Amino acid sequence: MKVPVSTYPGRTLVHQGKTFYYFGGTSYLGLQQDPEFRELAVEAIRQFGSSYGASRRANVHFTIYEEAEEKIAQWVGSEAALTLSSGYLAGQMVANHFKNKEHKLFYAPNSHSALYTSGAKPYTTYTTLGIALRQHLEKKQAEIPVIFLDSIDFSGCNYPEFEILKTLPLESCILVVDDSHGIGVVGESGSGVHRTLTSLPCKEIVLCSSMGKALSVQAGMVAGKTSRIEKMKASDFFGGASPPAPFYMAQFLKAGPIYENRRKVLQRHITYFHSVVRNQKLLNYMPDYPVFGYSNPDLTAYLRERFILVTDFRYPTEDTYATSRIVLTSAHQKDDLTTLAEILNSFGGKAR
Repeated sequence: MKVPVSTYPGRTLVHQGKTFYYFGGTSYLGLQQDPEFRELAVEAIRQFGSSYGASRRANVHFTIYEEAEEKIAQWVGSEAALTLSSGYLAGQMVANHFKNKEHKLFYAPNSHSALYTSGAKPYTTYTTLGIALRQHLEKKQAEIPVIFLDSIDFSGCNYPEFEILKTLPLESCILVVDDSHGIGVVGESGSGVHRTLTSLPCKEIVLCSSMGKALSVQAGMVAGKTSRIEKMKASDFFGGASPPAPFYMAQFLKAGPIYENRRKVLQRHITYFHSVVRNQKLLNYMPDYPVFGYSNPDLTAYLRERFILVTDFRYPTEDTYATSRIVLTSAHQKDDLTTLAEILNSFGGKAR
């Protein structure tokens, strides 16, 4: 069911004159409507303007980009980083960077379409992916295998332990990880999964991510080795695309204390929600993560009838499976979680 809105939904939204609780979206830290966070944007717009349409290679440029990229690299634990105008563009730049005769691309199950090049298809299981990788390596071809995957793919295969990933011949592979749903939420100080993945014996790690979900700034980023990042910065892809608006970078740099506080609130919400939901077999979830998936389509209607809206649509196209998720955010209040839990506890359906 489409729900048109005219303002960004926070913990609630108004639809057809009725107020609904909103447990959907990807604004995990609930910052879009936060007064303090928005004020940072207003201050930055006064200094940097509302947009910037020039190339990063222009002879006049804002130093705020280099400042933000240095901060990102330090934060996630990489040697270097770069920023682009969206997470999708970041994924596409990385994918196209590796689409050449020196590399062979392999896509893990449930990898995001932002990582695909033309004609790319993910393997349906990690078993078939592992077989394909080993067959490629046994032929001793010159092409280096590049594995693309989502850190949090909502199937439970990867984050937090990445046990299935460890069964692959990583020592011969480059690992490209989309951490869009991890950055700002998981890891040390919300720094995502990069530090966790560095313990794996792969040839190289490249991380890309949207900054528009938990971090609530319209931008994308790529992090990795300095030599790799410099090659990407030298590409037509990077030079030809407009960067994110500079005020977003300034807002991100000043929002550290807000991010940290909101993460703590979110973790308290997750802990409390687990303590009050009795019907947890109905839901699929990961440790310390605010998203709870389900496969019973009757639950969406049941919640809607009780004035709760969740994420429920086919993604990324109408031909793919339905994405049904309950999303907790830092914007919610304890009473909201209690109400949601009581309704879930009263649902008579079962997981399918």
